[in-house]
Amino acid sequence: MGVTYHDSNARMSQIAIHNGSVYLAGQVPTDASADMRGQTEQVLARIDQLLAQAGTSKENLISAQIWVTSMAEFDQMNAAWDAWVVAGRPPVRAAVEAKLAKPEWKVEIMVVAALPEA
Repeated sequence: MGVTYHDSNARMSQIAIHNGSVYLAGQVPTDASADMRGQTEQVLARIDQLLAQAGTSKENLISAQIWVTSMAEFDQMNAAWDAWVVAGRPPVRAAVEAKLAKPEWKVEIMVVAALPEA
């Protein structure tokens, strides 16, 4: 089975699908004036959109990688995450503090999800 790519440009794709798994590029907020919770909510909404475009949803998450710019705001990110993640189906997850590509971004999230079985 080959790999299919969606929302691609010369540098990267937003979605790659292979062997029943959907891989999303790291997602960042569109309105960087929001606080950590607001930026995280924006990112999670975008993840919902991309997963739907790929034919799956957060109910099928396998893993998540989260980068935050300050562990002092980690609880705000977790508040948004906890409200979003499907109860009883949390993915495996890593979260680290990191410097992101733009200083106004506070969070970036990358996920992998399974396609639902037909």
